[in-house]
Amino acid sequence: MAYTISTAFAIYFVIWWLALFLTLPFGVRSQHEDGEGVPGSDPGAPIATRMGRKLIWTTIISAIIFALGWLAYGAGYLNIERLSKLMGIPL
Repeated sequence: MAYTISTAFAIYFVIWWLALFLTLPFGVRSQHEDGEGVPGSDPGAPIATRMGRKLIWTTIISAIIFALGWLAYGAGYLNIERLSKLMGIPL
């Protein structure tokens, strides 16, 4: 395989970061929605973000996406020739 440890880590980190931004808005309730809040604070500020739970979900989701990509690469679905032909870019 053409993956090195550093390349695999970099790809996983990018996938993890994107998955984090996808999971951040789930389950967040604002002070305005909940009816309580600190005087002088923004009504859109979250009450409880539950970041620990979101980090765990982000890690699980990104691991699944990374594993699917690794398997697709190993099976030959993700190679330069195939992807360039799919996008219409001549080599």
